[in-house]
Amino acid sequence: MKVGSSSLTTASGGLDADRVDALVDVLAKVRSGGEKEIVLVSSGAIAAGLAPLGLTRRPKDLARQQAAASVGQGLLVARYTASFARYGVRVGQVLLTTDDTSRRAHYRNAYRTLDQLLAMGALPVVNENDTVATDEIRFGDNDRLAALVAHLVRADLLVLLSDVDGLYDGDPAKPGTARIAEVAGPEDIAHVEIGAAGKAGVGTGGMVTKVEAARIAAAAGIPVVLTSASRAADALAGRDTGTYFHRTGRRSADRLLWLAHASTPRGALVLDDGAVRAVVEGKKSLLAAGIAAVEGEFTAGDPVELRDTDGRAVARGLVNFDAKELPRLLGRSTHELARELGPEYEREIVHRDDLVVM
Repeated sequence: MKVGSSSLTTASGGLDADRVDALVDVLAKVRSGGEKEIVLVSSGAIAAGLAPLGLTRRPKDLARQQAAASVGQGLLVARYTASFARYGVRVGQVLLTTDDTSRRAHYRNAYRTLDQLLAMGALPVVNENDTVATDEIRFGDNDRLAALVAHLVRADLLVLLSDVDGLYDGDPAKPGTARIAEVAGPEDIAHVEIGAAGKAGVGTGGMVTKVEAARIAAAAGIPVVLTSASRAADALAGRDTGTYFHRTGRRSADRLLWLAHASTPRGALVLDDGAVRAVVEGKKSLLAAGIAAVEGEFTAGDPVELRDTDGRAVARGLVNFDAKELPRLLGRSTHELARELGPEYEREIVHRDDLVVM
């Protein structure tokens, strides 16, 4: 379940204890039978830090956002800890950046932490690590983070809580609009004009990010319910509420979903036509012989975009070499490189296991 800042705080900043307790009441009741496990992705750290720091609105500059998150994250988790303690439920804080989910070792650590918390009966409270995240390593919104966490923990359902009770075919504040009860695929809402972030000024999302998160999760085989925080109990009980997004695909390799939707490319490799066919159609690794040019500055392990000669992104992957190493490797076979430079150069520039076709 994902809950946004506007559902937890006042418009001027600061946590609304009654709202937090109401959400916790629902989640604790669902867990009480022992048949369901819950992972909560919770926004609200920056919003919770506004009032204590004397800020009236969410700041636009990154430094003050990080400062607000530093103050607010402790307040947010403390509030959840106290509220869940009423039911004897322990919570565990998990803060993530995109680096924690697109890099192989970091990804395994995130999975193990969440898996162990659930195994020990704790309820994970996940948030983006806003205190240290920079523009280059941010998810951008917790709706997308929630879709990816749902895939990571192999969830049976993703519930996205909004400040409206579902997706509407127009502005829900205007007469004549209707709630869309079900979405079987993207074509069902192609005609809908979807709004951006709300007026409260405490969050970064809006209906656009929630629909995109629903699309990501549904394509990965996870159904989604989009509804309001006041209808959370109905959503978890399977009652008719909000908008239900049907599965549109099957589960993919976990890390590749994160690579496609959570990583920010640090540079680009331009591929010749043969390499494009090998990567896209043949599902092959990318070798130095197929690279025509290198763009940007990156280091080994960074995500990079793979482009055709027209500049179109065809894939994304984790590169095995620094940008400064690549120019002398381009267009050459791995055997030639191994003979001249040593056996460590007889490897792929991007391995097929670290590559996703876009």
